[in-house]
Amino acid sequence: MTLRRKHASAGPDAAAVPAVDLDERGWLLDQDTGEPVAEHHLRTYFAERLAPPAWATDIMVYVHGWQTPPRSAARAADRLRDLAERAFTASPHRYPSLAETGFRPWTVVVRWPSSSRTGRTGYELIRERAHAMGARGGTGHAAHVLGRLLGYLDAERPDPAGAPVLANREGQYLHLVGHSFGCRFLCEAVQWAAEASLGDTLSWNVAEALPSRPFTADSMLLFQMAAPRDAFGTLFPSLLPDAAGAHDGAPLRGPVVTTYSRHDRATGFWHLRAEGERGIGHSGMAPIPLEPSRIRLLPTAERYPFEALDHRFVSVDASAFYVRGRRLNPAGAHSDHLRPESAHLLLSLADCSRDSP
Repeated sequence: MTLRRKHASAGPDAAAVPAVDLDERGWLLDQDTGEPVAEHHLRTYFAERLAPPAWATDIMVYVHGWQTPPRSAARAADRLRDLAERAFTASPHRYPSLAETGFRPWTVVVRWPSSSRTGRTGYELIRERAHAMGARGGTGHAAHVLGRLLGYLDAERPDPAGAPVLANREGQYLHLVGHSFGCRFLCEAVQWAAEASLGDTLSWNVAEALPSRPFTADSMLLFQMAAPRDAFGTLFPSLLPDAAGAHDGAPLRGPVVTTYSRHDRATGFWHLRAEGERGIGHSGMAPIPLEPSRIRLLPTAERYPFEALDHRFVSVDASAFYVRGRRLNPAGAHSDHLRPESAHLLLSLADCSRDSP
């Protein structure tokens, strides 16, 4: 069920967080009927349900993680958006480029069946489901559907004015935000889109036909990612350009930013038992394929230096803030990312996206 709520800072056309629901195969479900939407109707469905409003300056696509029922997923996306709006309204001087353009986010939440028993068995079940839903070349469709969704959202953004640059300085910026296994869905979707030949995906192919309007996402923020530490070298190699020239890399203009916390038992304790090693959400990214910029999550009163975020990969130690639940919850602090400090990081990335060439 999609939440419906007006929020004061967004303008008269503001709607609550719209939702995209996927089944266990990763296929899009019609919210009215609960039936799968035929592939040739995807764009029509998106146009009817997900037209980006003209008042928005930034579009955020949020994909939830493990143990998140549909209502909770909508509330999580709503919460993160509200935290970001409040932080910007309270201290716009911390985000000088956003202060010039304004920050009026519009969020889409992607929901999928992620509930299971807690513990190793449940973690392994959802890990396998997430892989099956998103895997390319198999029976999973999540990457395909999300790739089409991102392409639709990008195509519906206002065209940038002025010189043909990647930055949509006069239009809307596109930010991808994931949590837990939802991070894997986003990476699979963007990687699939980078390799797809369809004209309405988020891919470089259309950039050749429309050089003034290349498809791109301006940032990817992955909270407590449930994946091996070397995932960007093994599972998602197409997020980077191929040294052999086989492909130009995924359509990501901004950085890939991941958070981690030593208090995250899901990607620490359970991931260790399921895969033989701790995951990104517990121990951070491995230096594969590139050494990431390694920084700590900052309090809201402290600004991120541009040079700290101006990297292909950024690994953020959130252990000082993501702490709640480690004693009472078998997953520990795995879901403790809905905090003002997280919104501050999101806003800082949005701010930097205005400044990047």
